[in-house]
Amino acid sequence: MPKSRVRKKADFTPPPEKKATKIDLSGGGGRRWVAPLMLAMFGIGLAWIVVFYVTNNSLPVEALGNWNIVVGFGFIATGFVVSTQWK
Repeated sequence: MPKSRVRKKADFTPPPEKKATKIDLSGGGGRRWVAPLMLAMFGIGLAWIVVFYVTNNSLPVEALGNWNIVVGFGFIATGFVVSTQWK
């Protein structure tokens, strides 16, 4: 039986070097307002609920009664909605 040909292997060539890509941390596209607004909504909502409990339901708006909790969570939910715009 005849011998098969021995194939010469190509020399090793390293893969091309990857260039570093610059990451834009400034928010890009004019969305610098998103993070401060998001944090403000979280803070206002948390403060609203804390003030409501600490003042024994008399502040921030006494006429709302227990609906003050809903208002506080509304601010927090708004913060989550705004956070979807963050890039």
